[in-house]
Amino acid sequence: MGELAHHRPQELQLHIVGDAENKGENSSHPTSIITNNQATITPGPQNFWWWIRVALCSFFVLSGQSVGTLLGTLYYNKGGNSKWLATLVPLVGFPILLLLYVIPTSRNPSSPHIEAYPLPQAQSQSQSFFLKRLAFVYLPIGIILALDCYLYSFGLLYLPVSTYSLVCSSQLAFNALFSSFLNAQKFTPCITNSLVLLTISSTLLVFQSNSQNPKRVSKAKYALGFVCTIGASAGSGLLLSLTQLFFQMIIKKETFRAVLDMLVCQSLVASVIIVVGLFGSGEW
Repeated sequence: MGELAHHRPQELQLHIVGDAENKGENSSHPTSIITNNQATITPGPQNFWWWIRVALCSFFVLSGQSVGTLLGTLYYNKGGNSKWLATLVPLVGFPILLLLYVIPTSRNPSSPHIEAYPLPQAQSQSQSFFLKRLAFVYLPIGIILALDCYLYSFGLLYLPVSTYSLVCSSQLAFNALFSSFLNAQKFTPCITNSLVLLTISSTLLVFQSNSQNPKRVSKAKYALGFVCTIGASAGSGLLLSLTQLFFQMIIKKETFRAVLDMLVCQSLVASVIIVVGLFGSGEW
């Protein structure tokens, strides 16, 4: 009996591992193997591809922001003076995203089968849901985005690139602030340390307008550019937190198509607002 009881846990472990291998042979999820009362989790390929996507998205965001800032500065240095046009350029290229709608999206295998020809009632519910998202999600996000881009164009007009880029990094502080109130994000020591350093460095730039002012603008315009850039950074932080909140409260799904709809619709609303401002101001 003692020998049988001694070998039974090993047989039970082998049985569990064998069933897990049979059921999850083709699964991309991590496999948990229990040996001698210790759990070992082996990472699956899904985690690897997730980090690859995060790295690609980070590269596109950082490179896109850097190139956009340099091109905006080049526009002003070459004699451009239309702030509305500088505001429109970062957004008006959104129709290229329409090409992504041709990418087929994978259907969730656990979801019930959907008929190819939905009922009229389902179509009316889908249209009403889209109108609800348009009124409560896309319009406010688009308005904030248009105002945010306009403030950024003011800051880029009156600030040098180095100062502008450093002041824009204060968006991290506003991200943490708004996500704490809207998304229940907790402050960590690393976040707090970053916020303190960024706040101090951004504040010190106000008192160095003479040494870092190659555009030779007045102190009033320099301060205006600084304030507008800070306001734009705050708007970007609010925009990100509101987007996540709307996905959780209204859209209630984070699929590729839902994210694409958000990008296209908010850019469309913001572009229309900026075009109206461009023609209304006479800068066109």
